Amino acid sequence: MRIAVVGKGGSGKTTTSAVVARVLGRRGLSVVALDCDSNPNLGISLGVGDQETERLVAMRQALDEGDEEHAPEWDELIDRFGSDAPDGVRLAVVSRIENPDPGCPCCGLSPEQLLSSADFGDAIVLADLEAGIGTLTRLQDATIDAVLIVVEPTPKSIEVGSRAYGLVRDKAVGRVVVVANRIRNDEDLDRVRQAFPDAEIVAVPDDPAIVAADRSGVAALDRTADAPAVLALIGVAERLLPVAS
Repeated sequence: MRIAVVGKGGSGKTTTSAVVARVLGRRGLSVVALDCDSNPNLGISLGVGDQETERLVAMRQALDEGDEEHAPEWDELIDRFGSDAPDGVRLAVVSRIENPDPGCPCCGLSPEQLLSSADFGDAIVLADLEAGIGTLTRLQDATIDAVLIVVEPTPKSIEVGSRAYGLVRDKAVGRVVVVANRIRNDEDLDRVRQAFPDAEIVAVPDDPAIVAADRSGVAALDRTADAPAVLALIGVAERLLPVAS
């Protein structure tokens, strides 16, 4: 199963990806989390720490500069450019590099090509895509089994989410969930519902605990597992469990 998480930059996409990945891992599923963002921070949200996250990013940069040995196969890419995160999640940074070699999986494969062509076996693959909808526009039909569209109740965030929703409705996607993030009141939630009248929507409350976790560089699931926003994101993961089983 392949899950894509999309949204405007700063919408809460990476926090959503991290909580969902770890909850699925806690349920005994094999999970591979792919950080496809051009500003890779999924490692911090997953709980591997800022130093390990920086190490993974530095390896990708070294590969781009010719100072790192290439990985000839996709599974070696996940092994060499990845790290073990809590709850059995395997994290790999697969953001696009500046000078790709089309014949080399570790640098020539874009995130969308990796999702389309790699055989991940029985693993649940969760991809934290780059901000916006660029990668989503390049994904082939039937590549993704579920899409989480993370939106805030702001015009710009909803506009990006609406374009993403329009794209995935025309693709062979089994499940689309709109994660309405940072909801402060009924008016915020109504704004999202009006923009996505036919969508499955999960409301995630505006929660200072998430901000505090981000500022401390600690995974929200580790710092405040019982915070309202974290509990709502756990609920998002549990909605996917029937699909993932």
